[in-house]
Amino acid sequence: MKFNSDVEAANALQASYKRLKDEISKVIIGQDEVVRLMLTAIFSQGHCLLVGVPGLAKTLLIQTIASSLDLQFNRIQFTPDLMPSDILGSETLDQERHFKFIRGAIFANIILADEINRTPPKTQSALLEAMQEYSVTIAGQKYALDRPFFVLATQNPIEQEGTYPLPEAQLDRFMFNVKLDYPSFKSEVDIVKATTTSSSYQVQKILHGNEIREFQALVRKVPVPDNVVEYAVKLVHKTRPNTTMASADANQYLEWGAGPRASQYLVLGAKCNALFNGKYSPDIEDIQAVASPILRHRIVRNFKAEAENISVDDIIKKLL
Repeated sequence: MKFNSDVEAANALQASYKRLKDEISKVIIGQDEVVRLMLTAIFSQGHCLLVGVPGLAKTLLIQTIASSLDLQFNRIQFTPDLMPSDILGSETLDQERHFKFIRGAIFANIILADEINRTPPKTQSALLEAMQEYSVTIAGQKYALDRPFFVLATQNPIEQEGTYPLPEAQLDRFMFNVKLDYPSFKSEVDIVKATTTSSSYQVQKILHGNEIREFQALVRKVPVPDNVVEYAVKLVHKTRPNTTMASADANQYLEWGAGPRASQYLVLGAKCNALFNGKYSPDIEDIQAVASPILRHRIVRNFKAEAENISVDDIIKKLL
């Protein structure tokens, strides 16, 4: 798909986003905000951490998005005995006694890392290079991953016995930490009606890999006013306790705040959110629209916040 101008490309992205939302909503009911954030991450070349209790269609959601984007999809079920080679692949000897690389499940466009906190840190860290550099290294040989490449990891917030919390370095690789809540009463009625009959809906292909890469490049080219960049950076600085720009709430309730990657993702997410809404440049409202899922996993509460039952989201609302 070739565009005569960036404005034409921006209009095409907005139209494609609306078509994607409409198509996904035929299968996934009542999760419009989650879909918006996941599509924002894809077009911003980021990754998502999806947190929700079992039975909220996390797997179906990402399968539906992958189908609507005509991308190769692999699901990896993380378990305590999963090894890095199960994800990345390994070298084996063929019949002629030559080493041959067998690709692992990571070699796809969209990866669902299901219940990522159920596997030990050694295996969790196997995703780090892939998420950051879009490549994996096996026996000293580097193998590039196909683009676009998007990791969606899920976590179950209950049943924490025998789990391995993601280290901060790995959490920081995720653009968004998205909370998946229970559906509303009306949405759940619609879900039950749609899923208890013999009929099923076949998702239509809306975008292909080359088109997605073009839109990802377009998001990077969107101009951002200085005041919007400064607002994003100030917001991140306000989360850092005991610094010159720290807010009173950060000093009172936070152990430590977000790093520079949060500022980068705030601006990237705002660019994409602006394009989705038909704007050619983001404003402060676009920063605020992506702030909570970007900051949620990058700030850590102290004992006082836990004792007073003040959540991370409560603190972010005060900062905004």
